[in-house]
Amino acid sequence: MHRLDPDSAVDQSAKLALDGLRQIVSQHAAFPQRALPTERILAVDFGVSRRAVRRALAVLEAEGQVWRRQGKGTFVGPTPPSATLSFSRLSSRTNFSEVMEARLYLEPSLASLAAVRASGEQTAILRRLAERLQHADESDPQGIELWDGALHRGIAEAAGNRLLLDLFEMLDAIRLDPMWRGLRQRARTSERLHTYHHEHDDIVAAIEQRDPARAASAMRGHLRGLQQALEHVIDQDLEACL
Repeated sequence: MHRLDPDSAVDQSAKLALDGLRQIVSQHAAFPQRALPTERILAVDFGVSRRAVRRALAVLEAEGQVWRRQGKGTFVGPTPPSATLSFSRLSSRTNFSEVMEARLYLEPSLASLAAVRASGEQTAILRRLAERLQHADESDPQGIELWDGALHRGIAEAAGNRLLLDLFEMLDAIRLDPMWRGLRQRARTSERLHTYHHEHDDIVAAIEQRDPARAASAMRGHLRGLQQALEHVIDQDLEACL
């Protein structure tokens, strides 16, 4: 008489749970903020143990298909930085120099990777974003912020590295602080905006032409120009206080 291997039975249960969970994840893809059913409910629905469900969830989490937060549940998608970090706390602990220093280290590398890895669709999107930013109304600072942020994020996404994208999102969230936004808006003179448009065009062109060294150099030059413009505004504020 053939005896069922207990380990084999566990593996089959986990595989059954994994197959079922993949279907549920696919159905929940359009609702990333909605938690998946609990382990208990899933175990009952699939007719397996909760241990099998947990093993299946661990596989999906390792694949970046779901993320879990203690006491909140399981959600579709890769773990967002906000699940473990308080951006408001980070913003209060850092300063302008640190933020720009971090951007100068990170974003040229992202531009370089994007020049190697961006798909045709992604480069087309970057070009459209650069054009929308170029035609944004100077009297609409929120619109400029929107398109500028979208372009830089598009480059980060085109780099094709999930961890680096998470780091970019962390910095980008700090940049959304009202203090940082106000500083950037004051630094955006008509002359600077004209320069920014040319710099963005150079970055996107380098990515389109698959030139990683040029893409990194163009991004670095753009950020250094932004850094200098912001430093000028800060110096003006300091002089006004004297």
